[in-house]
Amino acid sequence: MIGKKYIVAGRVQGVYYRATAARHARELLITGHARNLPDGRVEVLAYGSEASHDEFVRRLWIGSSASNVTSVEAADVADGFEAPTDFITR
Repeated sequence: MIGKKYIVAGRVQGVYYRATAARHARELLITGHARNLPDGRVEVLAYGSEASHDEFVRRLWIGSSASNVTSVEAADVADGFEAPTDFITR
């Protein structure tokens, strides 16, 4: 199980980006959350297999039909945290 935090920038708030990310995460058996940040970006915390992350980050770049993603930054999540059992939006 790999944990990653993605910070997604561009037109990603108010365009169903988080809902789309949640749908893709569930399809790929990824757990975690997506939430809006005050600066207009979206934070996505994701736990899943390496193969799932590879596909998930590709889909994060695509986003929803109304979004326009300009960057996706990824960082490893420190070990020792218990992975969530579902994917939610906040």
